[in-house]
Amino acid sequence: MQPRLSLLTQDLIERIVDEAYQLLLKPGIKVQNEEARKLLLDAGAQVDEETMVVRIPAQIAKAALKTVPRTFQLFDYDGNPTVEYGGDKVQFDPGSSGISVLDPDTLEQKTAETADLIRLLKVAEQLPQYDAQSTAVVCHDVPKEIHDLYRLYLVLLHSKKPIVTGAFSNKTVQFMIDMLAIMSGGADNLRTKPRAVFDVCPSPPLIWSSFGSGNLMVLARAGVPAEIVSMPLAGAAAPVTLLGAVTQHAAECLAGITIHQLAHAGSPIVWGGAPAIFDMRKGGTPMGAVETAMIDSSYAQVGKYLNVPTHAYMGATDSKRLDMQAGIESGITAMIGALSGINMISGSGMLDFLLCHSAEKLVIDAEGVAMAQRMLQGMKIHTETLATGFYEGVNFKGGDFLKQRITMQLFQKEQNMPSAIIDRDSMRGWKAGGSLDTFDRAKIRVKELLASYRRPELDPAQVSQLHAFVLNLAKQAGAESLPLIEDFEPA
Repeated sequence: MQPRLSLLTQDLIERIVDEAYQLLLKPGIKVQNEEARKLLLDAGAQVDEETMVVRIPAQIAKAALKTVPRTFQLFDYDGNPTVEYGGDKVQFDPGSSGISVLDPDTLEQKTAETADLIRLLKVAEQLPQYDAQSTAVVCHDVPKEIHDLYRLYLVLLHSKKPIVTGAFSNKTVQFMIDMLAIMSGGADNLRTKPRAVFDVCPSPPLIWSSFGSGNLMVLARAGVPAEIVSMPLAGAAAPVTLLGAVTQHAAECLAGITIHQLAHAGSPIVWGGAPAIFDMRKGGTPMGAVETAMIDSSYAQVGKYLNVPTHAYMGATDSKRLDMQAGIESGITAMIGALSGINMISGSGMLDFLLCHSAEKLVIDAEGVAMAQRMLQGMKIHTETLATGFYEGVNFKGGDFLKQRITMQLFQKEQNMPSAIIDRDSMRGWKAGGSLDTFDRAKIRVKELLASYRRPELDPAQVSQLHAFVLNLAKQAGAESLPLIEDFEPA
């Protein structure tokens, strides 16, 4: 039995959904994209063109919900179904869109560039705990106009895993779809076997910008999955109560789903988010707070009630170092997300309110993910009796069970076997190994993974076409060349 965490009763979920539908009518949703407003108007919504506020009747949103796929899959480069959205399947990917990386030697944050993203990709590619890659950081050594698509370019060159990504404009989202189509063998293949899901964010409170709603429509028509990342900020850009923030999240997602499905009914979309409480003392948005995780768990319950795939940003920390705070916040929130049955949990590797990424944290977080996945397996029955059969021939000696053949057969099925990141040695053994702490061991593990990484075998024609496509866009943005990927590969 898969253990479950449920913070909301059925009655409370129904109240949240009912009030979310009320918010769609009063005060309504501000939709800043003219084409999206036209879709809503034609569907029967009331549109005020001067204020751009759209009042969406519940029946329109409910009709859109009915056309949303209950499940869908993401495929790897070789066309294998690797990630499944829907039901209670739980998967993890690294956090995305960081602007800096933590230097493991100086412990200072530095602006992220090409080499930093490649380093993160190489590590995540070899860790089985991560079911997908992400466009983890923005590379500041290329023009701003191609920041979003360049991240995807690097992932496509260095990974075969499915991808969680996102565009920064309505212009580049189509370029990124074209890039995925190149590496999928065409737009039809991409529609049939999507490689990536795109995060698309409304703006709290209750706003779908021209950029956000534009992205929804383009993705829907291309058949490329969209992942709504609603970000209510409880106490600042959302009601201060956790339930109020969950209700606003539901209204923003319902509005986004309506726009998306009106653009192309049946295209896959995800009920996701990256909410937070607002820290009244520091003015921050703590992603590692337990209340933030409670909002995530609760809105996921609402999404499951509506029978749509789910996503959340969890497993990150607000700490600036890989210290005890980082471990507490990352581990607890990852476990809460897993027990909530959230389909894709993003955030591993991230520090400092999702601003900073760390390869060392990625390998540490992978151990937390493995623990969470083991917890989801629950208590297993492997033998006909629970215990009595084990005692046959036992002579009241402590080591008798070690001699049993069944012990060797079953211990790896019962126990998660961590890597050397987790220390389970004696004090003597720990000292003999150099008295290393978790961060020291993580630095060693990262070096090992970087040394063992090999670029995936990709179709040379596809790679050549992809490079020419991105280089042309770079030149349009004012760059005559791209950083040479070969400069960041081992000799």
